[in-house]
Amino acid sequence: MTTLLVTNTASASDTVRYRLKWLRNASVVGDLYAEAGHLFEKAGLDVEIKPGGPERDAIRELELGHADFGVASADQVLRARVKGSPVVVIAQLFQVNPLQWMYRPENMKINSPADLKGKDIGVTFGGNDETIMRTLLAEAGLGESDIKLFSVRYDYTPFYRRKIQLWPVYRNAQGPIITAQLNKVGEQITFFNPADFGVKFVANSVVTHSRTLTEKPDLVRRFLEALLSGWQQALDPKNENEVLAILQKYDPDTPPPIQKEQLKITRELVQPQPSQAIGTIDKDAWAQTQQIMFKQKLLPQQIDLKEILKPVGTTTN
Repeated sequence: MTTLLVTNTASASDTVRYRLKWLRNASVVGDLYAEAGHLFEKAGLDVEIKPGGPERDAIRELELGHADFGVASADQVLRARVKGSPVVVIAQLFQVNPLQWMYRPENMKINSPADLKGKDIGVTFGGNDETIMRTLLAEAGLGESDIKLFSVRYDYTPFYRRKIQLWPVYRNAQGPIITAQLNKVGEQITFFNPADFGVKFVANSVVTHSRTLTEKPDLVRRFLEALLSGWQQALDPKNENEVLAILQKYDPDTPPPIQKEQLKITRELVQPQPSQAIGTIDKDAWAQTQQIMFKQKLLPQQIDLKEILKPVGTTTN
């Protein structure tokens, strides 16, 4: 990224509302660190970080003027843009999608998507995990009669009881928790990552309203610089103890050893290559995500990604 030559007009009166995609846990550790480390304040910003959830849509809040920035997945952004939403992407937080499938390696080996044949597979019907799985099945030439899709909820009982062989989880969130639980009873767990088989479906990105980017470029740059600095510092191993203390504050029900593992995996997903700047937008992955959704008729048309992807240069990168 290149540095924007914009005069810093930082003012403590600049208020910003930032809607996360999910709750305050390891998946948003960079956001939490930016807040706890007063990085937003140092950038002259008064940022209200609002937790996300299934009923809280960051894009909708941008459209209504209830948020200035937010986090959304690529499928949410593409669906919204097709409907005319002015949302734009200014940074991509996860380079590898944390949405993966867990399974017991004692029962199967998955060396290619073709190995999914005959398996009972959990998906959230209507969710992006269903989209990803159907793409994998199509790539492997497998039809509905070759596998059995099972509708998942928050209750993991069908997986625990071995009724379902593959179950979707967020690798850096539920993954370590369930792994620890099953390890206690002598069971081993491994994970099926679609990206290992060429399916790169983009996950969380930082979004804003196109008007904000046009009319307030300095505000956007300062916000993003503070945010990405927060992620950079949060993922730095030398800050691990401080970061774990922050996570315990917001997520006290998760034991510190589990959070340490969550943090380790999050590092690998956000910055798989040390040379890659945090926040880099993977344009090829975005193009593949759009192609996948179009092929599965989840998008009525393809759109020019140049109108959506608006990387903002910061001095952080």
